[in-house]
Amino acid sequence: MKVNRQTVDLSGYPDLVVIYLGMRVNALTGLKTLAGLGPRIDREVAAKPDGLLLHESFLMSLFPVHVGMREYWRDFESMEKWTRSAPHRDWWKHFLNNSGGTGFWHETYFMRGGIEAIYDDVPKPVGMMTFAPVKAARGPMFSSAARAGRGATEAAPVVSESDLYGK
Repeated sequence: MKVNRQTVDLSGYPDLVVIYLGMRVNALTGLKTLAGLGPRIDREVAAKPDGLLLHESFLMSLFPVHVGMREYWRDFESMEKWTRSAPHRDWWKHFLNNSGGTGFWHETYFMRGGIEAIYDDVPKPVGMMTFAPVKAARGPMFSSAARAGRGATEAAPVVSESDLYGK
């Protein structure tokens, strides 16, 4: 039997953004952190944030526990607006203060071109870390918009570089 090949017409989504996210348990306390965050993420996805087209969760590995998510957003501005609002902003501030025994990463891909990524407390290379040079997320590499070549945006960062690094 021949394969039923299909594709999609993305012409209606010229600014589509696809983001892969992952959380890896690095210490026993990370299991509690991960278990506490899952239901909160589910509630936010169920609330259908403006611009979120699809959210999917998946298991990347059991040992160590490493969960992933893939999200499709209408555009970068919608995604960024959501990340700068509660509860995401609050989760992110808390995580950057204390990762709770976990590591977090995301890789973002843009329909109009460009890719950006961040890896926080990720002890073993994952994704693009496995083949591309790893740099400190400082200066022009600090914000997702700058890493993606989008320049400054109107949205204030959740945590400024000086607040995070105490400069």
